[in-house]
Amino acid sequence: MGSARGSFLEHLSLKTSGNLAHVGKRCAHHRRCWLARRTGEECSTAPAGSNAITVQADLTSPGKVEALFETDFGTPDTVYCMHGIMSLTAEANYARALQVNFDSVRALLDAARRAGERTGNTLKFIFTSTLAVYGGPTPSVISPLETVVTPESAYGMAKLADELFINDYTRRGFVDGRILRLATVVVNRGALSAATASFISAIIREPLRGRHTTCPIGDSLDSPELDTELWVTSPVTTIANLIIAKHIPANAFQPHTRVVCLPCFTTTIREELAALERVAGKEALDLVRFEDDPISRRIVTSWPARMDNSYALGLGFKVDEGGMLPIVQRLKEKMLAGEV
Repeated sequence: MGSARGSFLEHLSLKTSGNLAHVGKRCAHHRRCWLARRTGEECSTAPAGSNAITVQADLTSPGKVEALFETDFGTPDTVYCMHGIMSLTAEANYARALQVNFDSVRALLDAARRAGERTGNTLKFIFTSTLAVYGGPTPSVISPLETVVTPESAYGMAKLADELFINDYTRRGFVDGRILRLATVVVNRGALSAATASFISAIIREPLRGRHTTCPIGDSLDSPELDTELWVTSPVTTIANLIIAKHIPANAFQPHTRVVCLPCFTTTIREELAALERVAGKEALDLVRFEDDPISRRIVTSWPARMDNSYALGLGFKVDEGGMLPIVQRLKEKMLAGEV
């Protein structure tokens, strides 16, 4: 039922699934942690040498969610909530999308609140939101603390509703919320999915593996549509920022909101392909086919492509340096080393 990036309890952490599963693995080497995937997905094994356990659970079942907070590792001190049904799949199955993208998050919030009340320690609740909360006309540069959010998708609407609940639970002292709006993470190492943004990673990842892939924006390398701007970040920087989020003092955030748009940089589809050719040669670039899709083009061109990073950088979050080239080079090196 679409992509289900998960959450995980870190101490602990709760639920890692899908494209950000390696976040849980990274944390598991430092603290005790359990990783939970939703029912219907293959359950990952715990990273070798880590203090971690893996659990498969129906995150739309309050009882199953409650059980995640009482295991052999005890009660968590931090929840990373990162699951969701993405974009086009959420539109196609609205009821299920609300269950997964909103109801299950509320169940996690309530379970975290009760766990904190039992232990006398307010749990940190780190939530990955999305730039899909923005819609309609937006300024050329988004100001995260000022630009109005008007989502135009089921996915963005549910994420915004989650943000409101987390802010209010934080205001009332139920949890210590940290809301991180993620941009497109490139290069995502997972398989091509139904998410509209999936091609942004695929046009790098698949040619590096010697496979053909399709770019749904433009009909050739000469297409002006390839100059479409994208707001992106790398997996390495995303993981670092998710960990940083836990350690920021609560009083460093704005008093009225815990929302932070993680720092990213602007690139274009053309710049992505240029980096691919520079790292892997023209033979890799020739593996990219073009089949312009008006729906995908409309969606992609509606996304914010520039944002003011100053607030997030002031909190201590990191941003990628050097554009796409080091990101593509790093992925190629990991592939050659057999690490991905």
